[in-house]
Amino acid sequence: MSSLVDGLLQSNNPDLDFAAGGGSPRLNGTPPTAQRNNRHRSSPPRPYGPPSESNGALSDAEGFPDDEVVGARGTRRDPMRKEVPKVADQVGEKVAEEFEIFMENYVEDISLSGAAAAPPSSAAAAATSDKYYIAQIHGLRIYNLSTLYLDFQHLMSLPNNTLANAIANDYYRYLPFLTRALHNLIAKHEPRYFKEHRQPASASSQAGSSVTGGNATSQAESMMGGKTTNQQTDKLFTLAFYNLPLISRVRQLRTASIGKLLSISGTVTRTSEVRPELYLATFVCEACRSVIPNVEQTFRYTEPTQCPNATCGNRQGWRLDIRQSTFVDWQKVRIQENSSEIPTGSMPRTMDVILRGEIVDRAKAGEKCVFTGTLIVVPDVSQLGLPGVRPEATRDNRNAPRGGDAGGSGVTGLKALGVRDLTYRMAFLACMVTPDTSTPGQAANQQLNGQAGNILASLNQTATIDPHDTGDQAQDAYLQSLTTAEIDDLKQMVHSDHIYSRLVNSLAPMVYGHEIVKKGLLLQLMGGVTKVTPEGMPLRGDINICIVGDPSTSKSQFLKYICSFLPRAVYTSGKASSAAGLTAAVVKDEETGDFTIEAGALMLADNGICAIDEFDKMDLADQVAIHEAMEQQTISIAKAGIQATLNARTSILAAANPVGGRYDRKTTLRANVNMSAPIMSRFDLFFVVLDECNEAVDRHLAEHIVAIHRLRDAAVKPEFSTEQLQRYIRFARTFKPEFSDEARALLVSKYRELRNDDAQGGVGRNSYRITVRQLESLIRLSEAIAKANCVEDVTPNFVREAFNLLRQSIISVEKDDVEVDDDDEGEEDDEAPDGDADSPMADDDDGEESDGRAPAAAPAARRTKITYDKYMATLNLLVRRVNDEETTTGEGVEHEDLLVWYLEQKEEEFASQEEVDAERDLVGKVVRRMVKDNILMQIRGEGLVDDPDAATEGEKRVYVLHPNCAVEEM
Repeated sequence: MSSLVDGLLQSNNPDLDFAAGGGSPRLNGTPPTAQRNNRHRSSPPRPYGPPSESNGALSDAEGFPDDEVVGARGTRRDPMRKEVPKVADQVGEKVAEEFEIFMENYVEDISLSGAAAAPPSSAAAAATSDKYYIAQIHGLRIYNLSTLYLDFQHLMSLPNNTLANAIANDYYRYLPFLTRALHNLIAKHEPRYFKEHRQPASASSQAGSSVTGGNATSQAESMMGGKTTNQQTDKLFTLAFYNLPLISRVRQLRTASIGKLLSISGTVTRTSEVRPELYLATFVCEACRSVIPNVEQTFRYTEPTQCPNATCGNRQGWRLDIRQSTFVDWQKVRIQENSSEIPTGSMPRTMDVILRGEIVDRAKAGEKCVFTGTLIVVPDVSQLGLPGVRPEATRDNRNAPRGGDAGGSGVTGLKALGVRDLTYRMAFLACMVTPDTSTPGQAANQQLNGQAGNILASLNQTATIDPHDTGDQAQDAYLQSLTTAEIDDLKQMVHSDHIYSRLVNSLAPMVYGHEIVKKGLLLQLMGGVTKVTPEGMPLRGDINICIVGDPSTSKSQFLKYICSFLPRAVYTSGKASSAAGLTAAVVKDEETGDFTIEAGALMLADNGICAIDEFDKMDLADQVAIHEAMEQQTISIAKAGIQATLNARTSILAAANPVGGRYDRKTTLRANVNMSAPIMSRFDLFFVVLDECNEAVDRHLAEHIVAIHRLRDAAVKPEFSTEQLQRYIRFARTFKPEFSDEARALLVSKYRELRNDDAQGGVGRNSYRITVRQLESLIRLSEAIAKANCVEDVTPNFVREAFNLLRQSIISVEKDDVEVDDDDEGEEDDEAPDGDADSPMADDDDGEESDGRAPAAAPAARRTKITYDKYMATLNLLVRRVNDEETTTGEGVEHEDLLVWYLEQKEEEFASQEEVDAERDLVGKVVRRMVKDNILMQIRGEGLVDDPDAATEGEKRVYVLHPNCAVEEM
């Protein structure tokens, strides 16, 4: 009898109990002696593995006579074979004990935490206990969660670092002990919640029921309500560590790191669907129908080695009992090395990360995340299916001695590779995922401040803000993730004066000047309000910006800054990007062989900004691919049997060089940029950045650049730091401003003003036609300005600011200076108004002549130039005067009368007689140019003047309009 009890106590399944007269296992009937021994015996160190022959004496001859089966007498065990006692991991037991004491007694310093920032609903949970992790355990029940989040800095703050070092260096070994300590705490402080979700093979649930006796057992059974053991395993309580002191790179992971607690940083490129993973399996023997429960699965489908029934001996025929097995959520995420960590001349490395339980779906494609967990080795399924020679271990017997003696060259693999077995690879088993907010170039760091009563929001573990939520809900959700000090700082920024201009000055501080471009970038970061019509048609709120300009005007610097500032931004170059790389590609999955969709740059930048440099160098076919993404904000795919419409709710920030290298102000914007009209109309703002010579600006710019090279970060001192700006922009984006009645009326009038200017080709001579898209741009810009000021209403002032920004982005076209001839050289110059593109522009805006008093030896230098605007203004006045005279009297205007009338119109602008004389000479030359350009005709008393210079001083010269002159276009 004693051997039976000892064998039972040493078995790996404490639920099994044998009745005195039968060999079938029975639950909850453990004899009192076994209960007493159970109480003093330590719990098993890891989840229960498959029972084997040594787990218990099922059919020992020393048992009861009734147990012997006929024909089984020949199966007596070897009398020399001793039962091997189970080896207990004493160090693991000590770690579990210390860890449980730590979690039970840790009290957080209130001054360092953000407990005051917790919302009232969660503050009630924290108020039940001042102990940090006990309050979290109560929060598990309140919010129906199963993961306890543990700050590693708390472990390192202990006087003795032994526990922290043990967990960090042997995490995978001690994980079952740590989980058991967690189970004990939850069973102690939330017994009802723990019983409702009883863990498979958890020792504390057994011990708890056995200690409290029969009443507790009956009470537990009533709480479970007739569930089977494995039906209560919908919650598997686990631990998640964060705030590790060091974050490793993907490239640094080696086999020495297997089993240690690590944090790695990477960019998520692909996520699989969430699938159920077999966690603990229950098998039924096909031969004798014995049930083997709780077989742990080790990264592959693991069956029991042998049936525990000694009369059976089955090793192969097993059936999985799905109803009694335990499944957990499982997801595989592919991460890629951060771009700033790739060494020279290397390709980015990738690694698979396995997520389980509640942390699935926390990482989205395109996000930069920090994963905490351990490195594991898994079978490489993709290598096993490849054709050709499998790199596996084989014994080479070709050079073996004839006698068959042991020896030869031993176990070899592929000789070309010089390895033994290549069918394994490393993967990362993560227990925690957090967003990586560090900017490129900085070392990745995790400085999270978890609040016990509001743990999910404070660790950025909540879902992203739904765009359809109201502004108040989004603001509350965001404020819950901040500490008290951060909220006070945010309040101070929101309520300060002139916050809009101060934010602009703090943006991209390393770039000197360009205030207008910075305003546009700030509004792009804010974005407009995304709306949905009653028919379900979305109206985009994202703002697209294109920066066109001369070389060395810091266009790429703006793009790089935005990509480092935003956590979800993608940088691409136009010439190196294809249509599939920007939108989405269909690729074959290496494991399943099915076609799947690989996200492109626009999909990865969903709810962010996609920066495209060298936009003008893109092929037109590739530019067409982003038409749909820029306006409808979706990407439609129909290839390889896949029809899908994917979201690409992204703002596009493009930088382009003008055709020919430098911007030509004498032609339109469309002639300067190699883009199609549909693409140009989809950009809300065009910024033209010119490299103009200005002594003061050049001096300040040179001082700024020299100071940056000499002093680095100390050279610029922006008012707000990058972290403050990021917090403010995240908060401001939660607002949803609406237009007031005055703002609506002003919006309509400003749009009409833009259309009229464009239709007449008048005042601004706009470089591209104003369409309804520009009206929507005005609406989005006005909303973004209201967001930047953190207000709920769009006022007329915001509309005016948006209108000015749109007008400044539409650059007016400048023409070449017009040459008007001197009297003696009228026939030598025949140039049109837009002649030499490189001729210098007149500096004098009033258009006074540079009167050409050059030495007589250089008669070719006697030219007079005026600006194109001055020439057109003078021409319009003179044509109007001649036209009026013709319509009233039917005759033309005399030369002298025309000059006198013009000077009378301009007499307020003259300060001296010299200026009047100079202007008179200039107008005479303009009239001569107009006759040459077939705008006016010169008539003598006897008819037309064939040669304008042939008219003598004594004759009367009369001017009429030329028949080919289109007066209505003037």
